[in-house]
Amino acid sequence: MAIPGWQRTESPFHRGERAIQERLGALEQMDDFGRRIIREFLPEQHRQFYAQLSYFLVGTVDGAGNPWASILVGKPGFITTPNDRTLHIAAQPLSGDPLAETLQVGRDIGFLGIELHTRRRNRVNGVVSAITPDGFEVQVSQTFGNCPKYIQARQFDLAAFDPTATKPIHTLTSFGEVEREAIAAADTFFIATAYLDDAAGAARGVDVSHRGGNPGFVHIDSDTLTVPDFSGNGHFNTFGNIEVNPRAGLLFIDFEQGNLLYLTGRAEVIWDGEPEIAAYAGAERLFQFHLTQGIRVEGSLPLTWSTPDYSRFLAETGSW
Repeated sequence: MAIPGWQRTESPFHRGERAIQERLGALEQMDDFGRRIIREFLPEQHRQFYAQLSYFLVGTVDGAGNPWASILVGKPGFITTPNDRTLHIAAQPLSGDPLAETLQVGRDIGFLGIELHTRRRNRVNGVVSAITPDGFEVQVSQTFGNCPKYIQARQFDLAAFDPTATKPIHTLTSFGEVEREAIAAADTFFIATAYLDDAAGAARGVDVSHRGGNPGFVHIDSDTLTVPDFSGNGHFNTFGNIEVNPRAGLLFIDFEQGNLLYLTGRAEVIWDGEPEIAAYAGAERLFQFHLTQGIRVEGSLPLTWSTPDYSRFLAETGSW
């Protein structure tokens, strides 16, 4: 039996997403596609998927409007779904994670459930409805699945941990050598963006998404990062948010040391026709991030990882 899709009259995409889809000549196609795969509830397969996860990517926005990408960790079962419109997360933010400050009742929040080892991923966005003794609860606004493109497969092991245990924390407003080395070696990062339009009847929300490439796909120039953007699902959730709210939060994971690098700053997209794109073979456009502030936490993530199995789709991208 087919799972019902989007039931509202208005589009499942907000004006920023639609503006980009229209720019690329895909507005009607994506509206039809979105109505089939985007929902206001959690399908049963998504509920089962979240229940088996040991880590969950989170996007939130602080009081100054800065997006942050975070990660929550727990034994399988730490994410439950009391019903198909509610998530309960029994986890606390890790030491130094901005989520400790941004997690508040009434705030928009976005999640990415991802299994790196299977390359399976699903998205859910909503609003924090309660802070509970063991974590928090979220009322679901949108759910949908994502394709497995550009994900580096990694097996993992979860160690016993105390999320409140203090770790060495470093704040920054520019990249030092340690941060540059971590970013230059990365084949994966996560990005949070937000659409926070207060106009009457307008959509609101936060998205968090995955980005992957060959090591070195993130280019560093002073305090600016440039990232090639490859062919994806055509939703343009991230770039649609940036279209109307040019800010982003990035999370880089050091898979060997367990260090976490949280960044927030100004974001922009360099579109087709600009000469900069020619330097990145395989890129359809470029994402640029200009650092405002960051937090680096040493040994924070209680997960150990295998050597990555790189995505076969990376063969279609260049080396820079």
